[in-house]
Amino acid sequence: MLTHLSIQNFTLVDRLDLDIRPGMTVITGETGAGKSILLGALGQTLGDKADGERVRNGATRADITATFDTSAITDAQNWLLSNDLQQAESPQECLLRRVINSDGKSKSYINGQPVTLQQLRMLGEMLIDIHSQHEHQSLLLKETHRRLLDEFAGQIEPAKQVRLAFGEWHSRLQHYLHLRGNAAEVSARFQLLSYQVNELELLGLQAGELEKLEAEQRSLANAGDILQGSHELLALCNDDEQGLNVNLHRALHILRDMPEKSASLQAAEELLISAQIQVEEACHEIDHHIDTFNLDPARLQQVEERLTAIYDVARKHRIKAEELPELIARLSHELEQLQGSDTQLDLLAQQTANAQKAYMQLAEQLSTARRKAALSLSQQVNAQLKILAMENAQLSVSLTPLTDKASANGLEDIEFLISTNPGQTPRALAKVASGGELSRISLAIQVITAQTSATPTLVFDEVDVGIGGATADVVGKLLRQLGENGQVICVTHLAQVASKGHQHLLVSKKSTTASAESTLELLEGEEKVTEIARMLGGAKVTDQSLAHAREILGG
Repeated sequence: MLTHLSIQNFTLVDRLDLDIRPGMTVITGETGAGKSILLGALGQTLGDKADGERVRNGATRADITATFDTSAITDAQNWLLSNDLQQAESPQECLLRRVINSDGKSKSYINGQPVTLQQLRMLGEMLIDIHSQHEHQSLLLKETHRRLLDEFAGQIEPAKQVRLAFGEWHSRLQHYLHLRGNAAEVSARFQLLSYQVNELELLGLQAGELEKLEAEQRSLANAGDILQGSHELLALCNDDEQGLNVNLHRALHILRDMPEKSASLQAAEELLISAQIQVEEACHEIDHHIDTFNLDPARLQQVEERLTAIYDVARKHRIKAEELPELIARLSHELEQLQGSDTQLDLLAQQTANAQKAYMQLAEQLSTARRKAALSLSQQVNAQLKILAMENAQLSVSLTPLTDKASANGLEDIEFLISTNPGQTPRALAKVASGGELSRISLAIQVITAQTSATPTLVFDEVDVGIGGATADVVGKLLRQLGENGQVICVTHLAQVASKGHQHLLVSKKSTTASAESTLELLEGEEKVTEIARMLGGAKVTDQSLAHAREILGG
Protein backbone atom coordinates (compact mmCIF):
# COMPACT_ATOMS: atom_id res chain seq x y z
CA MET A 1 0.00 0.00 0.00
CA LEU A 2 1.22 3.50 -0.88
CA THR A 3 1.49 5.51 2.35
CA HIS A 4 3.36 8.67 1.39
CA LEU A 5 4.43 10.57 -1.70
CA SER A 6 7.04 13.31 -1.68
CA ILE A 7 7.49 15.46 -4.81
CA GLN A 8 10.04 18.21 -5.37
CA ASN A 9 10.49 20.33 -8.51
CA PHE A 10 8.42 18.10 -10.77
CA THR A 11 6.54 19.89 -13.58
CA LEU A 12 4.34 22.48 -11.82
CA VAL A 13 4.98 21.21 -8.27
CA ASP A 14 7.50 23.06 -6.14
CA ARG A 15 7.22 20.79 -3.10
CA LEU A 16 4.52 18.39 -2.04
CA ASP A 17 4.33 15.88 0.80
CA LEU A 18 1.22 13.78 0.79
CA ASP A 19 0.02 11.01 3.09
CA ILE A 20 -2.15 8.45 1.31
CA ARG A 21 -4.67 6.50 3.35
CA PRO A 22 -6.09 3.02 2.80
CA GLY A 23 -9.36 2.76 0.95
CA MET A 24 -10.45 4.83 -2.04
CA THR A 25 -8.70 8.13 -2.69
CA VAL A 26 -10.19 10.41 -5.35
CA ILE A 27 -8.32 13.21 -7.08
CA THR A 28 -10.31 15.98 -8.68
CA GLY A 29 -9.71 19.45 -10.07
CA GLU A 30 -10.51 21.70 -12.96
CA THR A 31 -9.25 20.86 -16.44
CA GLY A 32 -5.63 21.88 -16.75
CA ALA A 33 -5.06 22.04 -12.99
CA GLY A 34 -2.57 19.17 -13.18
CA LYS A 35 -4.43 16.10 -11.95
CA SER A 36 -2.04 13.89 -13.90
CA ILE A 37 1.01 15.32 -12.12
CA LEU A 38 0.51 13.03 -9.13
CA LEU A 39 0.28 9.96 -11.33
CA GLY A 40 3.21 11.13 -13.45
CA ALA A 41 5.38 11.57 -10.38
CA LEU A 42 4.32 8.18 -9.06
CA GLY A 43 5.14 6.65 -12.44
CA GLN A 44 8.68 7.98 -12.19
CA THR A 45 9.25 6.09 -8.93
CA LEU A 46 8.03 2.95 -10.70
CA GLY A 47 10.53 3.22 -13.55
CA ASP A 48 8.90 5.39 -16.22
CA LYS A 49 11.29 6.90 -18.77
CA ALA A 50 12.92 10.03 -17.36
CA ASP A 51 12.28 13.33 -19.12
CA GLY A 52 14.41 16.34 -18.24
CA GLU A 53 11.67 18.67 -19.49
CA ARG A 54 9.49 17.58 -16.55
CA VAL A 55 11.94 19.14 -14.10
CA ARG A 56 10.36 22.35 -12.75
CA ASN A 57 11.46 25.45 -14.60
CA GLY A 58 14.46 27.00 -12.87
CA ALA A 59 15.41 23.83 -10.95
CA THR A 60 18.33 21.51 -11.73
CA ARG A 61 16.63 18.30 -10.71
CA ALA A 62 13.38 16.72 -9.59
CA ASP A 63 13.29 14.42 -6.57
CA ILE A 64 10.39 12.04 -5.99
CA THR A 65 9.99 9.43 -3.23
CA ALA A 66 7.12 6.98 -2.80
CA THR A 67 6.79 5.09 0.48
CA PHE A 68 4.99 1.74 0.58
CA ASP A 69 3.82 -0.59 3.31
CA THR A 70 4.69 -4.09 2.04
CA SER A 71 3.33 -6.05 5.01
CA ALA A 72 0.57 -7.57 2.84
CA ILE A 73 2.70 -8.04 -0.31
CA THR A 74 4.72 -11.20 0.24
CA ASP A 75 6.26 -11.21 -3.24
CA ALA A 76 7.68 -7.72 -2.70
CA GLN A 77 9.11 -8.66 0.70
CA ASN A 78 10.76 -11.78 -0.74
CA TRP A 79 12.16 -9.82 -3.68
CA LEU A 80 13.65 -7.15 -1.40
CA LEU A 81 15.17 -9.83 0.82
CA SER A 82 16.67 -11.81 -2.05
CA ASN A 83 18.18 -8.64 -3.54
CA ASP A 84 19.54 -7.51 -0.16
CA LEU A 85 17.46 -4.33 -0.32
CA GLN A 86 15.22 -4.78 2.71
CA GLN A 87 15.51 -2.27 5.55
CA ALA A 88 16.69 -4.06 8.68
CA GLU A 89 15.04 -1.57 11.01
CA SER A 90 11.75 -1.36 9.07
CA PRO A 91 11.45 -4.52 6.93
CA GLN A 92 7.80 -3.84 6.04
CA GLU A 93 8.47 -0.31 4.76
CA CYS A 94 9.86 0.33 1.30
CA LEU A 95 11.03 3.63 -0.22
CA LEU A 96 11.26 4.06 -3.98
CA ARG A 97 13.15 7.18 -5.01
CA ARG A 98 13.90 8.73 -8.40
CA VAL A 99 16.12 11.74 -9.01
CA ILE A 100 15.79 13.30 -12.49
CA ASN A 101 18.27 15.88 -13.75
CA SER A 102 17.28 18.62 -16.16
CA ASP A 103 19.51 16.97 -18.81
CA GLY A 104 17.30 13.86 -18.70
CA LYS A 105 19.66 11.65 -16.73
CA SER A 106 18.28 9.97 -13.64
CA LYS A 107 19.22 7.86 -10.63
CA SER A 108 17.09 5.22 -8.93
CA TYR A 109 17.09 4.08 -5.31
CA ILE A 110 15.32 1.42 -3.26
CA ASN A 111 15.51 1.95 0.50
CA GLY A 112 18.37 4.35 -0.04
CA GLN A 113 20.49 1.96 -2.10
CA PRO A 114 21.28 2.68 -5.78
CA VAL A 115 19.55 0.27 -8.15
CA THR A 116 19.03 -0.17 -11.88
CA LEU A 117 15.92 1.08 -13.63
CA GLN A 118 15.02 -2.53 -14.36
CA GLN A 119 15.10 -3.37 -10.64
CA LEU A 120 12.89 -0.37 -9.93
CA ARG A 121 10.38 -1.56 -12.52
CA MET A 122 10.40 -5.15 -11.27
CA LEU A 123 9.60 -4.11 -7.73
CA GLY A 124 7.15 -1.43 -8.85
CA GLU A 125 5.02 -4.01 -10.66
CA MET A 126 4.55 -5.85 -7.36
CA LEU A 127 3.53 -2.73 -5.46
CA ILE A 128 1.17 -0.79 -7.68
CA ASP A 129 -0.84 -1.09 -10.86
CA ILE A 130 -1.56 2.11 -12.78
CA HIS A 131 -4.36 1.98 -15.33
CA SER A 132 -3.53 5.03 -17.38
CA GLN A 133 -2.69 5.50 -21.04
CA HIS A 134 -1.51 1.90 -21.39
CA GLU A 135 1.31 2.42 -18.88
CA HIS A 136 1.96 0.13 -15.91
CA GLN A 137 -1.02 -1.92 -16.97
CA SER A 138 -0.04 -5.39 -15.93
CA LEU A 139 -3.47 -6.45 -17.22
CA LEU A 140 -2.02 -6.20 -20.73
CA LEU A 141 0.51 -8.91 -19.93
CA LYS A 142 -0.31 -12.57 -20.44
CA GLU A 143 1.50 -13.55 -17.27
CA THR A 144 -0.93 -11.33 -15.36
CA HIS A 145 -3.85 -13.13 -17.01
CA ARG A 146 -2.38 -16.46 -15.94
CA ARG A 147 -1.77 -15.24 -12.39
CA LEU A 148 -5.27 -13.81 -12.03
CA LEU A 149 -6.86 -16.99 -13.36
CA ASP A 150 -4.78 -19.18 -11.05
CA GLU A 151 -5.62 -16.97 -8.06
CA PHE A 152 -9.31 -17.04 -9.00
CA ALA A 153 -9.14 -20.84 -9.33
CA GLY A 154 -7.21 -21.23 -6.06
CA GLN A 155 -4.32 -22.80 -7.96
CA ILE A 156 -1.34 -20.66 -6.92
CA GLU A 157 0.37 -23.49 -5.02
CA PRO A 158 -0.40 -26.16 -7.69
CA ALA A 159 0.98 -23.75 -10.33
CA LYS A 160 4.15 -23.40 -8.27
CA GLN A 161 4.47 -27.19 -8.06
CA VAL A 162 4.08 -27.40 -11.85
CA ARG A 163 6.96 -24.94 -12.29
CA LEU A 164 9.14 -26.94 -9.91
CA ALA A 165 8.26 -30.22 -11.65
CA PHE A 166 9.03 -28.71 -15.04
CA GLY A 167 12.42 -27.51 -13.78
CA GLU A 168 13.23 -31.01 -12.48
CA TRP A 169 12.15 -32.66 -15.74
CA HIS A 170 13.98 -30.10 -17.91
CA SER A 171 17.19 -30.40 -15.90
CA ARG A 172 17.25 -34.20 -16.15
CA LEU A 173 16.32 -34.10 -19.84
CA GLN A 174 19.17 -31.71 -20.67
CA HIS A 175 21.63 -33.93 -18.80
CA TYR A 176 20.36 -37.03 -20.57
CA LEU A 177 20.49 -35.41 -24.03
CA HIS A 178 24.00 -34.19 -23.37
CA LEU A 179 25.23 -37.65 -22.42
CA ARG A 180 23.38 -39.32 -25.27
CA GLY A 181 24.72 -36.81 -27.77
CA ASN A 182 28.24 -37.63 -26.66
CA ALA A 183 27.69 -41.40 -26.69
CA ALA A 184 29.77 -41.96 -29.84
CA GLU A 185 32.57 -39.83 -28.51
CA VAL A 186 32.43 -41.63 -25.16
CA SER A 187 32.55 -45.01 -26.89
CA ALA A 188 35.59 -44.02 -28.94
CA ARG A 189 37.31 -42.72 -25.84
CA PHE A 190 36.53 -45.94 -24.00
CA GLN A 191 38.08 -48.05 -26.78
CA LEU A 192 41.20 -45.92 -26.83
CA LEU A 193 41.58 -46.00 -23.06
CA SER A 194 41.07 -49.77 -22.99
CA TYR A 195 43.90 -50.24 -25.48
CA GLN A 196 46.22 -47.81 -23.69
CA VAL A 197 45.59 -49.23 -20.23
CA ASN A 198 46.06 -52.78 -21.53
CA GLU A 199 49.36 -51.79 -23.12
CA LEU A 200 50.54 -50.17 -19.91
CA GLU A 201 49.50 -53.16 -17.84
CA LEU A 202 51.40 -55.48 -20.18
CA LEU A 203 54.46 -53.30 -19.69
CA GLY A 204 54.14 -54.05 -15.98
CA LEU A 205 56.34 -51.22 -14.79
CA GLN A 206 56.99 -51.59 -11.06
CA ALA A 207 57.54 -48.80 -8.56
CA GLY A 208 61.23 -47.79 -8.55
CA GLU A 209 62.06 -50.23 -11.37
CA LEU A 210 63.13 -47.55 -13.85
CA GLU A 211 65.72 -46.04 -11.51
CA LYS A 212 67.20 -49.49 -10.68
CA LEU A 213 67.40 -50.51 -14.34
CA GLU A 214 69.09 -47.29 -15.38
CA ALA A 215 71.70 -47.68 -12.61
CA GLU A 216 72.30 -51.33 -13.52
CA GLN A 217 72.61 -50.46 -17.20
CA ARG A 218 75.24 -47.86 -16.51
CA SER A 219 77.17 -50.37 -14.41
CA LEU A 220 77.01 -53.21 -16.94
CA ALA A 221 77.81 -50.99 -19.90
CA ASN A 222 81.09 -49.87 -18.25
CA ALA A 223 82.03 -53.24 -16.69
CA GLY A 224 85.41 -53.62 -18.47
CA ASP A 225 86.62 -50.16 -17.60
CA ILE A 226 85.42 -50.57 -14.04
CA LEU A 227 87.25 -53.91 -13.58
CA GLN A 228 90.48 -52.58 -15.08
CA GLY A 229 90.30 -49.48 -12.92
CA SER A 230 89.67 -51.61 -9.86
CA HIS A 231 92.87 -53.67 -10.47
CA GLU A 232 94.87 -50.49 -10.97
CA LEU A 233 93.53 -49.09 -7.70
CA LEU A 234 94.45 -52.29 -5.88
CA ALA A 235 97.96 -52.18 -7.34
CA LEU A 236 98.44 -48.58 -6.20
CA CYS A 237 97.52 -49.60 -2.71
CA ASN A 238 99.54 -52.86 -2.47
CA ASP A 239 102.62 -52.35 -4.67
CA ASP A 240 105.67 -53.63 -2.75
CA GLU A 241 107.89 -50.78 -3.90
CA GLN A 242 105.67 -47.72 -4.33
CA GLY A 243 102.24 -48.71 -2.96
CA LEU A 244 100.28 -46.55 -0.58
CA ASN A 245 100.60 -49.03 2.26
CA VAL A 246 104.42 -49.27 1.87
CA ASN A 247 104.88 -45.51 1.76
CA LEU A 248 102.62 -44.95 4.76
CA HIS A 249 104.60 -47.59 6.70
CA ARG A 250 107.86 -45.81 5.84
CA ALA A 251 106.48 -42.45 6.94
CA LEU A 252 105.33 -43.80 10.28
CA HIS A 253 108.72 -45.48 10.84
CA ILE A 254 110.49 -42.14 10.36
CA LEU A 255 108.18 -40.44 12.85
CA ARG A 256 108.62 -43.14 15.44
CA ASP A 257 112.43 -42.91 15.27
CA MET A 258 112.47 -39.17 16.00
CA PRO A 259 113.81 -38.47 19.55
CA GLU A 260 111.66 -35.44 20.15
CA LYS A 261 108.41 -34.64 18.33
CA SER A 262 106.59 -31.36 18.41
CA ALA A 263 102.83 -31.17 18.85
CA SER A 264 102.43 -30.78 15.07
CA LEU A 265 104.49 -33.89 14.35
CA GLN A 266 102.51 -35.83 16.92
CA ALA A 267 99.28 -34.76 15.21
CA ALA A 268 100.71 -35.72 11.82
CA GLU A 269 101.63 -39.15 13.18
CA GLU A 270 98.06 -39.74 14.38
CA LEU A 271 96.64 -38.72 10.99
CA LEU A 272 99.03 -41.05 9.13
CA ILE A 273 98.06 -43.95 11.39
CA SER A 274 94.40 -43.23 10.58
CA ALA A 275 95.21 -42.98 6.89
CA GLN A 276 97.03 -46.33 6.99
CA ILE A 277 93.97 -47.97 8.52
CA GLN A 278 91.60 -46.41 5.90
CA VAL A 279 93.86 -47.39 3.01
CA GLU A 280 93.92 -50.99 4.24
CA GLU A 281 90.07 -50.95 4.44
CA ALA A 282 89.85 -49.45 0.97
CA CYS A 283 92.12 -52.19 -0.39
CA HIS A 284 89.88 -54.75 1.23
CA GLU A 285 86.74 -53.23 -0.41
CA ILE A 286 88.40 -53.05 -3.81
CA ASP A 287 89.55 -56.63 -3.54
CA HIS A 288 86.01 -57.72 -2.58
CA HIS A 289 84.60 -55.78 -5.56
CA ILE A 290 86.98 -57.54 -7.94
CA ASP A 291 86.14 -60.96 -6.52
CA THR A 292 82.35 -60.41 -6.82
CA PHE A 293 82.26 -58.37 -10.05
CA ASN A 294 80.39 -60.15 -12.84
CA LEU A 295 80.97 -59.41 -16.50
CA ASP A 296 77.52 -60.43 -17.92
CA PRO A 297 76.84 -59.27 -21.52
CA ALA A 298 73.59 -61.25 -21.60
CA ARG A 299 72.28 -59.38 -18.55
CA LEU A 300 73.26 -56.06 -20.13
CA GLN A 301 71.23 -56.95 -23.20
CA GLN A 302 68.20 -57.82 -21.05
CA VAL A 303 68.41 -54.56 -19.14
CA GLU A 304 68.77 -52.48 -22.28
CA GLU A 305 65.81 -54.24 -23.96
CA ARG A 306 63.66 -53.61 -20.90
CA LEU A 307 64.64 -49.93 -20.82
CA THR A 308 63.95 -49.62 -24.55
CA ALA A 309 60.41 -50.96 -24.06
CA ILE A 310 59.80 -48.49 -21.27
CA TYR A 311 61.20 -45.54 -23.24
CA ASP A 312 59.17 -46.48 -26.34
CA VAL A 313 55.86 -46.44 -24.41
CA ALA A 314 56.77 -43.09 -22.82
CA ARG A 315 57.55 -41.55 -26.23
CA LYS A 316 54.27 -42.87 -27.59
CA HIS A 317 52.39 -40.96 -24.90
CA ARG A 318 54.71 -37.95 -25.26
CA ILE A 319 55.81 -37.97 -21.65
CA LYS A 320 58.99 -38.65 -19.73
CA ALA A 321 59.62 -42.24 -18.71
CA GLU A 322 59.47 -41.34 -15.02
CA GLU A 323 55.91 -40.00 -15.56
CA LEU A 324 54.53 -43.40 -16.67
CA PRO A 325 53.26 -44.49 -13.21
CA GLU A 326 51.15 -41.32 -12.93
CA LEU A 327 49.79 -41.85 -16.46
CA ILE A 328 48.80 -45.42 -15.68
CA ALA A 329 46.86 -44.32 -12.57
CA ARG A 330 45.10 -41.48 -14.41
CA LEU A 331 44.02 -43.49 -17.47
CA SER A 332 42.85 -46.38 -15.31
CA HIS A 333 40.66 -44.03 -13.26
CA GLU A 334 39.11 -42.47 -16.38
CA LEU A 335 38.45 -45.90 -17.86
CA GLU A 336 36.72 -46.96 -14.65
CA GLN A 337 34.49 -43.89 -14.84
CA LEU A 338 33.52 -44.57 -18.46
CA GLN A 339 32.76 -48.22 -17.83
CA GLY A 340 29.57 -47.15 -16.03
CA SER A 341 28.41 -44.66 -18.71
CA ASP A 342 25.92 -47.00 -20.37
CA THR A 343 24.35 -47.88 -17.04
CA GLN A 344 24.28 -44.21 -16.08
CA LEU A 345 22.60 -43.28 -19.37
CA ASP A 346 19.88 -45.89 -18.88
CA LEU A 347 19.30 -44.71 -15.31
CA LEU A 348 19.09 -41.08 -16.37
CA ALA A 349 16.65 -41.94 -19.16
CA GLN A 350 14.37 -43.60 -16.62
CA GLN A 351 14.67 -40.67 -14.22
CA THR A 352 13.83 -38.26 -17.05
CA ALA A 353 10.75 -40.27 -18.00
CA ASN A 354 9.61 -40.34 -14.37
CA ALA A 355 10.12 -36.57 -14.04
CA GLN A 356 8.13 -35.96 -17.23
CA LYS A 357 5.32 -38.16 -15.98
CA ALA A 358 5.21 -36.29 -12.66
CA TYR A 359 5.12 -32.94 -14.49
CA MET A 360 2.36 -34.03 -16.88
CA GLN A 361 0.23 -35.32 -14.03
CA LEU A 362 0.46 -32.02 -12.13
CA ALA A 363 0.06 -29.92 -15.29
CA GLU A 364 -3.05 -31.80 -16.44
CA GLN A 365 -4.66 -31.34 -13.02
CA LEU A 366 -3.86 -27.62 -13.23
CA SER A 367 -5.31 -27.42 -16.76
CA THR A 368 -8.57 -28.99 -15.58
CA ALA A 369 -8.90 -26.44 -12.76
CA ARG A 370 -8.05 -23.59 -15.10
CA ARG A 371 -10.67 -24.56 -17.69
CA LYS A 372 -13.36 -24.74 -15.04
CA ALA A 373 -12.37 -21.39 -13.50
CA ALA A 374 -12.00 -19.64 -16.90
CA LEU A 375 -15.69 -20.07 -17.67
CA SER A 376 -16.80 -18.81 -14.27
CA LEU A 377 -14.40 -15.84 -14.37
CA SER A 378 -15.52 -14.70 -17.82
CA GLN A 379 -19.21 -14.98 -16.86
CA GLN A 380 -18.75 -12.87 -13.73
CA VAL A 381 -16.63 -10.24 -15.50
CA ASN A 382 -19.16 -9.96 -18.33
CA ALA A 383 -21.91 -9.36 -15.77
CA GLN A 384 -19.85 -6.48 -14.34
CA LEU A 385 -19.22 -5.07 -17.84
CA LYS A 386 -22.97 -4.78 -18.43
CA ILE A 387 -23.31 -2.83 -15.18
CA LEU A 388 -20.51 -0.56 -16.43
CA ALA A 389 -22.47 0.39 -19.55
CA MET A 390 -20.61 -2.05 -21.80
CA GLU A 391 -23.65 -4.20 -22.65
CA ASN A 392 -22.09 -5.56 -25.84
CA ALA A 393 -18.70 -6.37 -24.37
CA GLN A 394 -17.77 -10.01 -23.94
CA LEU A 395 -14.61 -11.12 -22.18
CA SER A 396 -13.36 -14.62 -22.84
CA VAL A 397 -10.46 -16.42 -21.20
CA SER A 398 -8.55 -18.20 -23.96
CA LEU A 399 -6.66 -21.36 -23.05
CA THR A 400 -4.64 -22.38 -26.11
CA PRO A 401 -2.94 -25.80 -25.78
CA LEU A 402 0.81 -25.77 -26.25
CA THR A 403 0.90 -28.71 -28.64
CA ASP A 404 4.54 -28.36 -29.63
CA LYS A 405 6.19 -27.61 -26.30
CA ALA A 406 5.16 -27.76 -22.66
CA SER A 407 6.25 -24.90 -20.43
CA ALA A 408 7.04 -24.16 -16.82
CA ASN A 409 3.63 -22.50 -16.58
CA GLY A 410 1.63 -25.48 -17.75
CA LEU A 411 0.16 -26.97 -20.90
CA GLU A 412 -1.64 -23.91 -22.24
CA ASP A 413 -1.14 -20.29 -23.19
CA ILE A 414 -3.60 -18.09 -21.24
CA GLU A 415 -4.90 -14.77 -22.48
CA PHE A 416 -7.89 -12.53 -21.78
CA LEU A 417 -9.66 -11.59 -25.02
CA ILE A 418 -12.36 -8.95 -25.46
CA SER A 419 -15.05 -8.20 -27.98
CA THR A 420 -16.63 -4.77 -27.51
CA ASN A 421 -19.16 -4.92 -30.35
CA PRO A 422 -21.69 -7.56 -31.51
CA GLY A 423 -20.19 -9.96 -34.02
CA GLN A 424 -16.67 -8.74 -33.38
CA THR A 425 -13.98 -11.38 -33.07
CA PRO A 426 -12.45 -11.34 -29.59
CA ARG A 427 -8.98 -9.80 -29.56
CA ALA A 428 -6.19 -9.06 -27.14
CA LEU A 429 -6.82 -6.42 -24.46
CA ALA A 430 -3.73 -4.55 -25.64
CA LYS A 431 -5.52 -3.87 -28.94
CA VAL A 432 -8.54 -2.21 -27.34
CA ALA A 433 -8.43 1.34 -28.73
CA SER A 434 -10.33 3.23 -26.08
CA GLY A 435 -8.50 4.00 -22.85
CA GLY A 436 -11.83 4.45 -21.11
CA GLU A 437 -13.02 1.03 -22.25
CA LEU A 438 -9.78 -0.56 -21.14
CA SER A 439 -10.08 1.08 -17.73
CA ARG A 440 -13.60 -0.21 -17.25
CA ILE A 441 -12.62 -3.70 -18.43
CA SER A 442 -9.76 -3.61 -15.96
CA LEU A 443 -12.11 -2.44 -13.24
CA ALA A 444 -14.53 -5.27 -13.91
CA ILE A 445 -11.77 -7.86 -13.79
CA GLN A 446 -10.24 -6.35 -10.65
CA VAL A 447 -13.60 -6.34 -8.86
CA ILE A 448 -14.11 -10.04 -9.57
CA THR A 449 -10.57 -11.12 -8.76
CA ALA A 450 -10.06 -8.81 -5.78
CA GLN A 451 -11.29 -11.43 -3.33
CA THR A 452 -8.76 -14.00 -4.53
CA SER A 453 -5.85 -11.74 -5.49
CA ALA A 454 -3.25 -10.09 -3.28
CA THR A 455 -4.30 -6.82 -4.89
CA PRO A 456 -1.63 -4.11 -4.77
CA THR A 457 -2.44 -0.43 -4.91
CA LEU A 458 -4.67 0.20 -7.92
CA VAL A 459 -4.65 3.53 -9.76
CA PHE A 460 -7.36 4.44 -12.27
CA ASP A 461 -6.91 7.52 -14.42
CA GLU A 462 -10.15 8.83 -15.94
CA VAL A 463 -11.86 5.45 -15.56
CA ASP A 464 -15.17 7.19 -16.05
CA VAL A 465 -14.46 8.60 -19.54
CA GLY A 466 -17.56 8.39 -21.71
CA ILE A 467 -20.04 7.45 -18.97
CA GLY A 468 -22.39 9.33 -16.73
CA GLY A 469 -25.55 9.12 -14.69
CA ALA A 470 -26.39 5.80 -13.14
CA THR A 471 -23.36 4.08 -14.69
CA ALA A 472 -21.04 6.64 -13.08
CA ASP A 473 -22.62 5.88 -9.74
CA VAL A 474 -22.00 2.15 -10.31
CA VAL A 475 -18.36 2.81 -11.19
CA GLY A 476 -17.98 4.81 -8.00
CA LYS A 477 -19.47 2.03 -5.92
CA LEU A 478 -17.24 -0.57 -7.56
CA LEU A 479 -14.12 1.50 -6.93
CA ARG A 480 -15.12 1.97 -3.31
CA GLN A 481 -15.72 -1.77 -3.06
CA LEU A 482 -12.17 -2.37 -4.28
CA GLY A 483 -10.90 0.21 -1.81
CA GLU A 484 -12.55 -1.60 1.07
CA ASN A 485 -10.14 -4.52 0.54
CA GLY A 486 -7.04 -2.53 -0.33
CA GLN A 487 -6.17 0.81 -1.80
CA VAL A 488 -7.57 2.57 -4.86
CA ILE A 489 -6.47 5.93 -6.21
CA CYS A 490 -8.77 7.39 -8.84
CA VAL A 491 -8.49 10.52 -10.97
CA THR A 492 -12.02 11.48 -11.94
CA HIS A 493 -14.13 14.31 -13.32
CA LEU A 494 -17.47 12.82 -12.26
CA ALA A 495 -19.10 13.85 -9.00
CA GLN A 496 -20.84 10.48 -8.68
CA VAL A 497 -17.43 8.74 -8.58
CA ALA A 498 -15.71 11.36 -6.44
CA SER A 499 -18.46 11.19 -3.84
CA LYS A 500 -17.60 7.56 -3.09
CA GLY A 501 -14.03 8.28 -1.99
CA HIS A 502 -12.77 7.71 1.52
CA GLN A 503 -10.24 10.48 0.92
CA HIS A 504 -10.67 13.43 -1.44
CA LEU A 505 -7.72 15.39 -2.85
CA LEU A 506 -8.17 18.60 -4.84
CA VAL A 507 -5.64 19.74 -7.41
CA SER A 508 -5.55 23.44 -8.20
CA LYS A 509 -3.22 25.64 -10.20
CA LYS A 510 -2.08 29.13 -9.33
CA SER A 511 -0.62 31.20 -12.15
CA THR A 512 1.26 34.47 -12.28
CA THR A 513 2.84 36.27 -15.17
CA ALA A 514 6.14 34.61 -14.27
CA SER A 515 5.17 31.07 -13.33
CA ALA A 516 2.50 28.51 -12.55
CA GLU A 517 2.25 26.10 -9.65
CA SER A 518 0.00 23.16 -8.91
CA THR A 519 -0.98 22.37 -5.35
CA LEU A 520 -2.81 19.49 -3.74
CA GLU A 521 -5.00 19.71 -0.66
CA LEU A 522 -7.06 17.27 1.36
CA LEU A 523 -10.75 18.15 1.46
CA GLU A 524 -12.89 17.55 4.52
CA GLY A 525 -16.46 18.44 5.48
CA GLU A 526 -17.89 21.45 3.63
CA GLU A 527 -14.80 21.73 1.42
CA LYS A 528 -15.65 18.34 -0.01
CA VAL A 529 -19.31 19.32 -0.44
CA THR A 530 -18.26 22.46 -2.32
CA GLU A 531 -15.97 20.54 -4.69
CA ILE A 532 -18.67 17.94 -5.45
CA ALA A 533 -21.10 20.81 -6.11
CA ARG A 534 -18.61 22.42 -8.50
CA MET A 535 -18.28 19.12 -10.36
CA LEU A 536 -22.06 18.87 -10.59
CA GLY A 537 -22.84 22.45 -11.65
CA GLY A 538 -19.72 23.92 -13.17
CA ALA A 539 -17.69 26.87 -11.96
CA LYS A 540 -20.71 28.55 -10.29
CA VAL A 541 -21.75 26.78 -7.09
CA THR A 542 -25.44 27.24 -6.25
CA ASP A 543 -27.63 26.27 -3.33
CA GLN A 544 -29.17 23.66 -5.59
CA SER A 545 -25.82 22.13 -6.54
CA LEU A 546 -24.75 22.15 -2.86
CA ALA A 547 -27.93 20.33 -1.89
CA HIS A 548 -27.39 17.80 -4.65
CA ALA A 549 -23.79 17.32 -3.49
CA ARG A 550 -24.91 16.63 0.07
CA GLU A 551 -27.45 14.16 -1.26
CA ILE A 552 -24.99 12.05 -3.24
CA LEU A 553 -22.53 12.26 -0.36
CA GLY A 554 -25.12 10.66 1.83
CA GLY A 555 -26.36 13.66 3.76
